[in-house]
Amino acid sequence: MDASAIIRSAEQQSGIADSDPCVRDNLQRLVDSLNRNGGLSDAGAALTHKLFVMDTVNRLQGLRWVRDHPEIADESITAPVFLLGLPRSGTTYFQYLFDRDPRFRLIRTWQSMAPNPPPGFDPESVAIRRAAWRESRKAHPTFEGFEALHLYDEDGSDECHAFLQQSYGAAGLQNLFHVPDYFDYIMDDLDLVETYRIHKRQLQLLQWRLERKPWALKYPNHVIAMNEILEVYPDARFVMTHRDPAQVVASISKMTFNLRGVRTANPVDPIEVGRNMRHFVRRHIDRVMEFDRGKHGSRVVHVDYYALVADPVAEMRKIHSALGIDTPDDVVRAVGDWRRANPKNARGVNEYSLEQYGLNSDALIEQFSAYIRRFGIPREQDGLARAAS
Repeated sequence: MDASAIIRSAEQQSGIADSDPCVRDNLQRLVDSLNRNGGLSDAGAALTHKLFVMDTVNRLQGLRWVRDHPEIADESITAPVFLLGLPRSGTTYFQYLFDRDPRFRLIRTWQSMAPNPPPGFDPESVAIRRAAWRESRKAHPTFEGFEALHLYDEDGSDECHAFLQQSYGAAGLQNLFHVPDYFDYIMDDLDLVETYRIHKRQLQLLQWRLERKPWALKYPNHVIAMNEILEVYPDARFVMTHRDPAQVVASISKMTFNLRGVRTANPVDPIEVGRNMRHFVRRHIDRVMEFDRGKHGSRVVHVDYYALVADPVAEMRKIHSALGIDTPDDVVRAVGDWRRANPKNARGVNEYSLEQYGLNSDALIEQFSAYIRRFGIPREQDGLARAAS
């Protein structure tokens, strides 16, 4: 893969030179890691090249819109709510509950793929982009059981991964590809403030000329960048889910194993995936604990995953109260209706075990014991039993 070729192609398609700082270097480092460690098949490399060109085109088109309409840069993103937690800790379920509340704006699936032109500027293009999303899903590589692992609907709410990937600052790249050195670069050296400035620009484009609403922005990996988020969004609010970290590691290992397998030339090594994901989750937990001890730790609303699944209406009332808003009756009905329409395992049973990935539950619980004690997190079986009682 060739990073310069990706940038050149995107510049030609978007009609503007790339002037965002840092991003070119991020892409070069990511491509170097993929060429060294990724083990991509020819088809996987072609798909990945196409994906990175699309990410770069979306970012550069955003730059062009702001150049041509400077007032976009003055759009205020007021009091956004970041929905976060360890990966596989129920953040997608949580996002769908927030999407029952018309007071918030959430990213739509088709906006992730094709955010431009701004829908407030060209509303007629929305139907075209929705149709394009449907067609792209037919060609998009997935794996058997994907629906049971991840809620993903035609016009449903989507996470922030695509907007963070525009600058290659999305930690979830380590789930798509075997790039462990690039993940540590994201954690240790990448300019996450610049990543979230680009993220903010995309939100400004999406809300320009539309009714102002606070954004609810889901991405589990936001936990690695809460201080940087506050630099870009000083009035941001955080709502964090907590689930048994041993279960989290098992679940994210399964998802990573399957996502990587779509693009690789040789079978993915499950033991290597397990090692990667243990490190991946540990570094996320370290960031959670650091932020919790810091001066902004009190700004986080903490949510018990098991209580949320058992009684989402009651938990949403608590969360709304902590955010300083009420819970209207229409939101209560919508949350209850969605839960009844989407019972557990409705899209298939998601089965996995730590042993498949060379991991031991007791060792993980010991490793993450400080995190478990701090937030009172039960073991998965105990949490589910408590929720069912």
